[in-house]
Amino acid sequence: MKRHIALTFATLGITVSARAQWVVYDPVNTIQSIINTAQQVAQFVTMIENQVEQIQTLTDQLDEFKHYKELFGDPKVVTLTTVQPLVNDLRKTELGQTLTALEGAVDAGEAMLYNANGLFTSIGTTFTTPNGANVTRREAPYLPVAAVQKTTDNFLSVSTDATTRRIALKEEIARTTTALKSATTDAEVQKLTGVLIGLSSALNNTDYEINQATASALVQDVANRNEVQRQVEAKKEQQHAEFTEAVQKYGQTFRLMNAPTAFPTP
Repeated sequence: MKRHIALTFATLGITVSARAQWVVYDPVNTIQSIINTAQQVAQFVTMIENQVEQIQTLTDQLDEFKHYKELFGDPKVVTLTTVQPLVNDLRKTELGQTLTALEGAVDAGEAMLYNANGLFTSIGTTFTTPNGANVTRREAPYLPVAAVQKTTDNFLSVSTDATTRRIALKEEIARTTTALKSATTDAEVQKLTGVLIGLSSALNNTDYEINQATASALVQDVANRNEVQRQVEAKKEQQHAEFTEAVQKYGQTFRLMNAPTAFPTP
C-alpha cells in the first residue's frame, strides 16, 4: 500500500514537472503583438518626419531672416553723425521771452538812456532848463516806451539767434540729404529719413520763435497806442467836467441883473 502511494506521488510529480516546462504558442496574440509593434514604429517614423520638416522650416526662416538683414540692414549698427546736432538744437533754451516777462522787466531809466546801439540819441535821465535848473525826468511817462524797447530788443535777440541756427540746421539737412542718397540699406534710409524730418521741424520752429517775438512787439505797440487813446479820452472827460463846474461857479458868483435899475429921485 505504501509503495503504491509513493508510486502515485512520483507519477504526479513527473506529470506536474512536464506541464511546467511546456510552452504554449498562441498565433493570434503573436500576430497582434507584431501589428502593435509595427504601428508604434510607424508612429515614431511619422514623428521623426514631422520633426525633420519643422527643422527644415526653421532653417528656411533663418535663411530668410539672414537675407532680409542683408537687404534691409541691422538698425542697431547704423550710426548717424547728424543726430547729435539735432538733439543739441532741440535741447537749447529759447531766447525769446513772454510778453508778461518783458512787461515785468521794464525800467524807465533804461528807456531814457536807450540808444539802440547808436541808432538813436539818448535823452538822459535829467535835463537843464535855459535858466540852468537841473530837472529829473518823470519815470511814469516812459514806462510804455520802455516796454516797446524791451519787446524790440527781444525780437532782435531771437532773430539773430534764429538766423545762426537756421544756417547750421540747413547745413545738417544738406549733409543728411547727401547721406540719404548714398544709403545702401533700408535701415539706414529709415533712420536718415527720421533725422531729416526732425531737422526740418527744427528749422520751421525758428520761424515760429521769430513770429512770437514779432507778435510780442506788435501787441505791445498796440497796447501803447490804446493807452494813449485812453489817456486822451480821460483828459477830455476831465476837462469837460472841469469846464462845466467852472461855468456853474461863475454863474453863482456873477449873477445877471434881471430887474430895472432904480435911481434915487431928486
